[in-house]
Amino acid sequence: MLQELGLKEYEAKAFVALTRLPQGTAKEISDISEVPRTRVYDAVRVLETKGLVEIQHANPQRFRAVSIDEAAETLRREYEDRVDSLRTSLREIEPAVPAENTEVTHEVWALSGGSAITSRTQQLVDESDDEVILVIGDESAYTPELQERLQAAGDRDVSVVIGITEESLRERVQRELPNAKVFASGLEWLNSSAETGDETVIRRLLLVDRNTILVSSFHGDLGGGHEHEQAVFGRGFDNGLVAIVRRLMYTGLLSNVEV
Repeated sequence: MLQELGLKEYEAKAFVALTRLPQGTAKEISDISEVPRTRVYDAVRVLETKGLVEIQHANPQRFRAVSIDEAAETLRREYEDRVDSLRTSLREIEPAVPAENTEVTHEVWALSGGSAITSRTQQLVDESDDEVILVIGDESAYTPELQERLQAAGDRDVSVVIGITEESLRERVQRELPNAKVFASGLEWLNSSAETGDETVIRRLLLVDRNTILVSSFHGDLGGGHEHEQAVFGRGFDNGLVAIVRRLMYTGLLSNVEV
């Protein structure tokens, strides 16, 4: 995890070793971390520049890690700074092909991984102007972040309609989103089917402003691992995929609800 946050292998191992010691010499760090002693000094110097380690200039030198909370906060700030710099740099890159002002009515795209799909779901809700219809087939798809986005959409006078198969989740959503229309979903095919041997579970089904859809699913025998979640989303009122999903939702979900 430390390497994912920007530390190199020896730096991460040296820091973990120091969190296990009140303070330590290069030899003690090397013994615990299995980092070659000659490389400990380089690793610790980098950790010092990052504000993660303090050095006592004795003979031999002694080192100690800052508190875990302080280290975590330091790494969080550095990570956020990198993300902000990345966003700015990418936006400043000139496009290789000039943008064309052509209206796309039949685009369909695929996404993989729960994090990416959750992010796109929230983005589509943020972009809504008139109506958000969301069917939740798996309770884990309803996150606090999504709840905030749906609440914000309702505050913009966007009609928010939510269909849910699980009664306990319906009661929770009704409490948290009092201005949304929440009811039992009529789309029984969201869940896997024992009769057909189909273990695919529809995790979420989203229709925004009647012209943008997102459908995500995962396979039941993967233990609900959302890293395996797959999704497709499309735009355009005349898009065939959007039209089919829109009709299914209005037939199975909204036939008895005024939207």
